[in-house]
Amino acid sequence: MQTRLSEAFLNTPQGREANEILRSCVHCGFCTATCPTYQLLGDELDGPRGRIYLIKQVLEGEIPGRKTQTHLDRCLTCRSCETTCPSGVRYGRLVDIGREVVEAKVRRPWRQALQRALLRKVLPHPERVGPLFQVARRVRPLLPPGLRRKVPAAVAVPPRPGRSHARRMLLLEGCVQSVATPQTNAAVARVLDRLGIQVVSAAGAGCCGAVSQHLAAPGEALGYVRRNIDAWWPHIEAGAEAIVISASGCGPMVKDYGHLLAHDADYAPKAARVAALARDISEVLRDEPLPAEGLHPHPGRIAFHSPCTLQHGQQLNGVVEGILRRAGFSLTPVADPHLCCGSAGTYSLLQPELSSRLLADRLAALEAGGPEVIATANIGCQLHLASRAGRPVRHWLELLDEAMA
Repeated sequence: MQTRLSEAFLNTPQGREANEILRSCVHCGFCTATCPTYQLLGDELDGPRGRIYLIKQVLEGEIPGRKTQTHLDRCLTCRSCETTCPSGVRYGRLVDIGREVVEAKVRRPWRQALQRALLRKVLPHPERVGPLFQVARRVRPLLPPGLRRKVPAAVAVPPRPGRSHARRMLLLEGCVQSVATPQTNAAVARVLDRLGIQVVSAAGAGCCGAVSQHLAAPGEALGYVRRNIDAWWPHIEAGAEAIVISASGCGPMVKDYGHLLAHDADYAPKAARVAALARDISEVLRDEPLPAEGLHPHPGRIAFHSPCTLQHGQQLNGVVEGILRRAGFSLTPVADPHLCCGSAGTYSLLQPELSSRLLADRLAALEAGGPEVIATANIGCQLHLASRAGRPVRHWLELLDEAMA
């Protein structure tokens, strides 16, 4: 694709990166076939190719308006288009850049601006979002049915093991997951303990930064990135062999730390090291031997929902399914497993109508095989699916932990 970006913008790292991505696109249109919003709306501007043209026009100097902003807002950043693209276009990074530039040029309606600001100031902070979940659970019976189903019930959290092991891995506790479903990371610690691996939680680490990054606040996101690096670095120097991530939505962000801070002389080497150590928990368990006996998998059929951040963002399609089958679980077939459930971080809150339509389609596919449980690998997908599913929705690590217990 030919580009004519301004010299001033091309002289910035962001401009050079955007120009390189734009030039790699051959506008073949293969991406539209797997784009969830294009499938729903049938509008070229609500597909990757159309959004690339919109971003190109803005970066070449055209004044954007609310229409351009709306089409970029509707993108799920699911990155299914990247999996399909024969040219390797880094669309996810391009849309981040496009949103940032448009956000600086187009003033949002005050309600939208306030909603997005509140999401950025609340969700990444467990000490803020935790009390909200506690209040919501207390008044849960009084809430409207749709809202009630979005509030996860409190469950007993199994204790974490206290044993020490020669092998140690850092564990990203995260933000929303740490207070909404704390049993997930407890399950991670217990599973790895049985394999002779001790997990360590670094004081001071927290949100990976993805919420701010995808809401066009990259400077704020980099604050979270640097804080995590500072918290993890002493443990890395002490020999931690990996940074384990159980919420697949955080994985692409942490694995991109090296790229995001490549131009920061103080942090670039450390960021690259952190990115190299980042592992989704499925990557760790894929390479570790499960117990040869004593496994007691759930006797019913399981439908696994593979989050976009797992299969497209991290290119780990089929890895969790392989682990579950190796552990003896029976998985149902799921039609169109590449499609998004509509959670997409804050998308279900900011684009409720589109998100609801995507959720209905995904649940129809997941429930078609008559599973007793739906499993997934990301907190956002888990809460979103559970809000309307007719059966329990759980993190797959909880199921594996119970099978190994």
